[in-house]
Amino acid sequence: MKIYDTEGFPNPLRVRIALAEKGATNQVEFIPVDVMGAEHRSEGFRAKNPDATVPVLELDDGTCIAQCNAITEYIDGVFDGPSLTGTTPKERACIAMMNLRAENGLMNAVGAYFHHATPGLGPDLETWQCAEWGNKQKEVASATMAYLDRVLADNEFVAGESFSVADITTYAGLVFADFAKVDIPGSLSNLRAWRAKVAARPSIAG
Repeated sequence: MKIYDTEGFPNPLRVRIALAEKGATNQVEFIPVDVMGAEHRSEGFRAKNPDATVPVLELDDGTCIAQCNAITEYIDGVFDGPSLTGTTPKERACIAMMNLRAENGLMNAVGAYFHHATPGLGPDLETWQCAEWGNKQKEVASATMAYLDRVLADNEFVAGESFSVADITTYAGLVFADFAKVDIPGSLSNLRAWRAKVAARPSIAG
């Protein structure tokens, strides 16, 4: 099993945390992709993932799986350990819902701001930008932080009482927000406390 990624990037971080939570980090081979050198847009990489994004999971039979949610779904199913995606229909639905809210409202919104309203990865890679769209998505990210703070007022974790992929996506989204200089408002004490708690998990703290 191989994972093509760029260490330190937010979506690869999601997969690396999931692997660490399952105790499976040493069961995969990480292959670095030079995103800054546009390797992800090469013909060879696009043959594995036409989306031209990292990470990509390649199985021993040659099957390539892209998209973080699909990769973590596979990781959760194939490795032992506590479930990250839920064990009952209700749990799975609630976790999937909150994971998508964190992905769309935080991770992707911060990404849109970073790639459109800041220099992003530089002019060679940012070939089209719309600052108005990027700044609007920054507002979405801030609103999502406030929403998550309200959720965490009544729940230990983002999707309930157990750590899940929704927490992984939220944590990675906040890491990306730090990098893009989208601050967590000081008033969001629940989100800040949750982040400190999650950051201390062995899968993240190392």
